[in-house]
Amino acid sequence: MRVFVEGVGLLGPGLCGWNAGRSVLAGRSPYVPSPAALTASALLPPAERRRCVPTVRLAMAVGAEAVAGAGRDPAGVATVFTSSSGDPDTLHNILETLASDNRELSPTRFHNSVHNAPAGYWSIATGCREPSTSLCRDDESFQAGLLEAVTQVVVDRRVVALIAYDLPYPEPLAAVRRIVSPLGIALVLTPERTERTVAELEITLSRGTAEPTRMADPELEVLRNGNPAGRGLPLLAALAGGHAASVELELSPRNRITVAVTPSCR
Repeated sequence: MRVFVEGVGLLGPGLCGWNAGRSVLAGRSPYVPSPAALTASALLPPAERRRCVPTVRLAMAVGAEAVAGAGRDPAGVATVFTSSSGDPDTLHNILETLASDNRELSPTRFHNSVHNAPAGYWSIATGCREPSTSLCRDDESFQAGLLEAVTQVVVDRRVVALIAYDLPYPEPLAAVRRIVSPLGIALVLTPERTERTVAELEITLSRGTAEPTRMADPELEVLRNGNPAGRGLPLLAALAGGHAASVELELSPRNRITVAVTPSCR
């Protein structure tokens, strides 16, 4: 399957936006981990801005950056949101409340707990009525989201924003589900090459046990392996490198996604 990349979004420790992060991922600048600021999107109305949780802030930030980089109106872009869980802080608070003597839950807590909460906030912020999918596949959530987005682009011939994000859990959940740092990645994918195309992707799904592509920098490899959204970092590194490359992504123990990246000549 062949698709084209128009815009990229990135936010994580030491990766504060695509323009700054691409130099790090390409190896032109050193990687210096630092906390990622998760601020509420200015696209949201004040009431929703006050109620949104870190997962929504992260998803909104990278999605908005990718769509803006593509020069697209977000109201006309379909979306695929992918994450290995809902909002970790919200889930922690709900479980904490249910384990207490006072089991009354705030309705705001509930609506922020569902897996498609970021998609709902996105539609409110952008006025988008295009199709939206929210999915989850444990540590392979980025890969599953990529397949879903690419399939929609190829079959339905529509522009799709892939938005992947995951955040750490508080204790005691962190002891059984460890995610090292917040990280979000977004790609705007199109069925045809345009004047804004930055790269062509050729995606192949196959059986096999080839080793997944890893990050050359040891600390970036910790982030890749320690956050499900981080599985997309080798693909972003290939986009940042500016030369043809092949990226191997693990979909299951015996299934692989190979992504051939060809930069645009512009």
